[in-house]
Amino acid sequence: MTPLDFAARFGAALGLGLLLGLERERNHSSETESFAGARTLALVCLLGAAAADAQLRLGWAWILTVAFLAVTAIAVASYLMTSRTGDVGATTEIATLLTFVIGGLCGAGDLGLATALAVAILLLLSAKTWTHRFAARIETEDVSAVLKFAIITVIVLPLLPDQGYGPPPLDVLNPYKIWLMVVLISALNFASYVLVKVIGQEHGIALTGLLGGLVSSTAVTLSFSQRSRRDPRLSGVLTLGILVAWTVMFFRVLVIVAMIDFATARHVGLGIGLLGTVCLVACGWLLREHRRTETALVAGRGNPFELGEAVKFGFLFGFVLFLTNAARLAFGETGLYVAGGLAGLTDVDPIVLSMTQLSQTDPMMTVIAARAILIAVLANTLVKAIIAAVTGSAELRKRFLAPAAAILVAGTLVAVFLGR
Repeated sequence: MTPLDFAARFGAALGLGLLLGLERERNHSSETESFAGARTLALVCLLGAAAADAQLRLGWAWILTVAFLAVTAIAVASYLMTSRTGDVGATTEIATLLTFVIGGLCGAGDLGLATALAVAILLLLSAKTWTHRFAARIETEDVSAVLKFAIITVIVLPLLPDQGYGPPPLDVLNPYKIWLMVVLISALNFASYVLVKVIGQEHGIALTGLLGGLVSSTAVTLSFSQRSRRDPRLSGVLTLGILVAWTVMFFRVLVIVAMIDFATARHVGLGIGLLGTVCLVACGWLLREHRRTETALVAGRGNPFELGEAVKFGFLFGFVLFLTNAARLAFGETGLYVAGGLAGLTDVDPIVLSMTQLSQTDPMMTVIAARAILIAVLANTLVKAIIAAVTGSAELRKRFLAPAAAILVAGTLVAVFLGR
């Protein structure tokens, strides 16, 4: 080992130990005193590095274990002393043990893993406030739903037959793949559900539109349109919230496609990117004019890991999958486009999944599948535009008409000329 390698390993151990120690010191500055601050954790990290280096270079196989046990004994003693005062938290003590491990990784020369582990620990330690807030907002039913879904998925998914059912050539109902798609969509929806829980439901209208777009852009459109009729002076900012929700929905579709088949995502990305760009330009224009502080509530949706909801989506996806393949066999490309438009009138997720799977199994269908997905997105957008026009105020319709028309025209042009 060169002097430069030696300096890098111990320098990294010192720096990472100091960072972790400073975080602990900052955290305890307004609370009870902690035994591990910046100097202590820096020394613990250096001890881990020195022990790992001695084990590697001198062949002392016992020294790393002895040093770790010594640090563990100090951490246990600290916990016993602080717990007598009513402070039963062990975060700092565990962070101390992990700091020793980070030092050991530095001493062994694995600086990348040591740095990644330190950053992960810093994120967790710094997230105390929002984790407590999140825990307070999570209900017992949420935990139960997640556990049930996880158990069913872990136990049932491997047992599901990975083969197609149905009359040939419509034997496309594969229980394993259908439930796998249910897991994917439920996980994405649950991430949105958790985000709303962490951040809260009441925010400014623009942020509400963003969060609501992750949950249901249709619900945001209906809610904001109805509110504009009750309070027409807010029509401008409510239009902004609706367009923000639409933008989120567009890019959510792209994420779903990319997670399953990147080749299809490249073709869909052109249309989605154009739709999103038109939406963002309209949002920027509205944002300059409307900076009101009125708030709104994110439209709620049940936990997507509820087994009932997951099973319903599974049946819906299976039905759309069967329908699109039947339409393809009966009417060719036209059948897929009609199926995409009809399915998009209610929910884009099932048709997006079925078209992406079709493209994945038959690469020759990539452009056709991408066009069908865009048609579904446009159909869904048209429905929401009609909802806004029918339920919204005259002022909202006036502000809403131009961007909605531009989105629909741009998307239609891309769908027509895609792949040509």
